[in-house]
Amino acid sequence: MMRHFTIGAAMALVLAAGAAVAQTDPNAVAQIPTASFKPVATATSPDGSIALTIAFDNDGRPTYAVSRKGKAILNPSRLGIMFTDAPKIERNVELIGQSKASGDSSWTQPFGEWRTIRDRHNELTLRFREKTGLKREMDVTFRLFDDGLGFRYSFPDQPNLHKANISDELTEFAFAQNGTAWWKPAYLWNREEYLYNKTPLDAVGTAQTVMTVKLADGTHAALHEAALVDYAAMNLARSEGNTFKASLTPGAGAPKVTRAAPFASPWRTIILSDDAPGLYMSHLELNLNEPNKLGDVSWLKPAKFVGVWWKMIKGEWTWATGPQHGATTANVKKYIDFAAANKIPGVLVEGWNVGWDGDWFGNGNDMQFDQPTPDFDAAELTRYAKAKGVHLVGHNETGGSASHYDAQLDRAFAYARDHGIPVVKTGYVTDAAQIERVDADGTKKREWHEGQWMVNHYLRVVQTAAKYKVGIDSHEPVKDTGLRRTYPNWLAREGGRGMEYNAWPGKNPPNHEANMFFTQWLGGPMDFTPGMLSLEGQGGSALMSTAAKQLALYVVIYSPVQMAADTPENYAKHMDAFQFIRDVPVDWSDTRVLNGEVGDYVTVARKDRASDDWYLGSITNESGRTLNVALDFLDPGRSYTAEIYRDGTGADYRTDARHAIAIEKREVKKGGTMTLALAPGGGQAIRFVASGKARRK
Repeated sequence: MMRHFTIGAAMALVLAAGAAVAQTDPNAVAQIPTASFKPVATATSPDGSIALTIAFDNDGRPTYAVSRKGKAILNPSRLGIMFTDAPKIERNVELIGQSKASGDSSWTQPFGEWRTIRDRHNELTLRFREKTGLKREMDVTFRLFDDGLGFRYSFPDQPNLHKANISDELTEFAFAQNGTAWWKPAYLWNREEYLYNKTPLDAVGTAQTVMTVKLADGTHAALHEAALVDYAAMNLARSEGNTFKASLTPGAGAPKVTRAAPFASPWRTIILSDDAPGLYMSHLELNLNEPNKLGDVSWLKPAKFVGVWWKMIKGEWTWATGPQHGATTANVKKYIDFAAANKIPGVLVEGWNVGWDGDWFGNGNDMQFDQPTPDFDAAELTRYAKAKGVHLVGHNETGGSASHYDAQLDRAFAYARDHGIPVVKTGYVTDAAQIERVDADGTKKREWHEGQWMVNHYLRVVQTAAKYKVGIDSHEPVKDTGLRRTYPNWLAREGGRGMEYNAWPGKNPPNHEANMFFTQWLGGPMDFTPGMLSLEGQGGSALMSTAAKQLALYVVIYSPVQMAADTPENYAKHMDAFQFIRDVPVDWSDTRVLNGEVGDYVTVARKDRASDDWYLGSITNESGRTLNVALDFLDPGRSYTAEIYRDGTGADYRTDARHAIAIEKREVKKGGTMTLALAPGGGQAIRFVASGKARRK
């Protein structure tokens, strides 16, 4: 049954919540000037826990405020749009109409972390109109779930707004409490590949989303966006105190977004939870995206892969042709043999095509995506891989020359189809704001990776690939906003500091993955490339991880294309631990986050979609810790053999004992408990083999 609050009651709830928190912590809440806001509309989540209030301030600016369980989360926060060629829509507007709706349905993912997703929400759509001047109209739709909300702007076609040249949004997120934020900076040269900062909320600069916040009362919030299509990506610029304003990524021209009416913006999203695990368990992002537009996608097969990659990252092989070229027929055959022997379906090959010779960084105009180098026999390798039951994973590195890639998309994906390549990893290695765009008249421009033009480019790539039944794994991408629901062949992305940083100085610290789980990975799957059992980068430098943690990452990190990133030679030295990488699937029917704190630790259990087996992964930061987990996720009425891969005696990421791993078995059932002892920088991986099930070979 749908619950409704009166306007006065809902606004009173928000104001009272703010006052209550202020009494306990005078610094925690920005005081709300109650006389300055005139409430005009309200809505609640289906369970009534989240309340939304729409009000006008004394200048006729529309605002929204959010409370949860009687506590203020967002104070009145402004709404509005700025244009490059017209006055902004913000001040002196009136509400001329509103409508409410609700929905409760379920849908099935072709693959993912959960087989079935429930979509239960209440919706409020408001139509605003300027009282004077151009009298333009603007809709704002709020969709409230039990674990958060999303809202977006829509503009009907109208006499004074046929085309919108948007300079920025005036959207605000005015947190009502102090808190701690985990965030990485926007607009810096290295795109999204930065470590996460942990700061007071009022010390954040300009942050990329996802930004995660733990408020003073313990509530966790994650700010992001959903369904980013034909629009500039949103960042968060702190304006004053705990208030943030949307900051749209620039383009090559003055408007950050140019759209013909009618059109809608992406959803601005806020996931809310009592704790960190609850953030990950939300389906809000996916539910705010449109259903699958590709139809039957049974041709998409989630799979693990190995790759001609790590030796290039370490500098032992080259992408360019020459005596150390990695992508030779002989080298690739060795990787195919290793994959086939270990039941790993795919082999990634980088540097296989013409264009890598010379300085390609930021200049990929020599790249040809259907022309192999002379020492890469494509026809022979296609035949050899097929005979071994293995497929190749393609690689299209653009060097940031996006228009050059646009011109070859059909050729590139026809080549992939014709050579039995079901997945292509794309790349855009160039500094931020240095993507090369070439217009039809030959004019060259420079774009940001997450500006509107590039947002459209990435989607063109995915749509073209789908025509040839090819999946895409984007590197140096636009951030994930749940579009894998609409375009399931958009399998994974990079967009963060992955394993390659562990090859070089300045390695990922032990808290990195526990940060990522509750920030970037809330947006969607990442091709992080785990499984570095050698625990060595360039020159034998040590990774800040134990071997058991590398195994646990296969469960903690979700990706339908999951790499076993180390080399066959290194895996041959650790075949006992490698057994877990062989066994662990990449497609799940259920996921549970059993515990976790942002940046500290997390434990995840996932159920194999193809069997009754469960898997568990637990990781920690630089601190060793002991965690007790209840086995309530296991299926009732059956026993399991727990195949345990844990940190061995004395394991510690700071010493040679980081390699120490203990492998053991025990019988368990639902209702039991397990104690996980995690070493500093460590982890634990467990396969729960259901009774009566044959072991994978």
